[in-house]
Amino acid sequence: MSRTTPIIHKTRTQVVVEVLREKILSGEIAAGEPLRQSALAEEMNVSRIPVREALLQLEAEGLVKFEAHKGATATELSVEQVSELFELRALIETDLLAKAIPNLQDEDLRQAEAVLDKLESAFKQDNAVGSWSELNTEFHTSLYRAANRPHTMEVVHGLNTNCDRYIRLQLLLTGGIPRAEQDHRDLLQLCRQKKIDEAVVLLRAHILHAANAIRELVAQQVS
Repeated sequence: MSRTTPIIHKTRTQVVVEVLREKILSGEIAAGEPLRQSALAEEMNVSRIPVREALLQLEAEGLVKFEAHKGATATELSVEQVSELFELRALIETDLLAKAIPNLQDEDLRQAEAVLDKLESAFKQDNAVGSWSELNTEFHTSLYRAANRPHTMEVVHGLNTNCDRYIRLQLLLTGGIPRAEQDHRDLLQLCRQKKIDEAVVLLRAHILHAANAIRELVAQQVS
């Protein structure tokens, strides 16, 4: 019994992390909204310990911030943050892709296409919004993994987590899905053809186009 206690405790914390992350990313918890540990613990029927640990993890992901005399709140939408996050993505992910393409095997490309099929299917389902970011990240990751840069991949994962709610807003509210679908298909084809320069140009444009649309959207949201 004593051996299982830490596992159960860790599992509860992770469940709380996933529930709160989804609520923040979906907008159910609004930006700037206080996150009261006691209320959240009661709502999720857990003690305050996993809630506190979950909030600390979400702070590390950039989705929660702690302020003196105020406690934890969901992070605000920020035009400046959009610019920083997406410009970093454009720099890092294009470098990863360029390093990965020469090493991509047929199986890597098959996996990428299978994920893309799932993502396109999810785009057509109203109740699948929550899976968009995970599948989008999985698609890109399947192309970058061959670069054999695990630490860089960790950085990209963190950036994608912070970009998640912005990307959802863009896809939901700016009609960005058709272009995203086309960009992904074109990117996969360029990777198959080992056209590194063209793939890098497309990926950079794909990321920065999203950034421009999101900046306009966020400016409207916070004005």
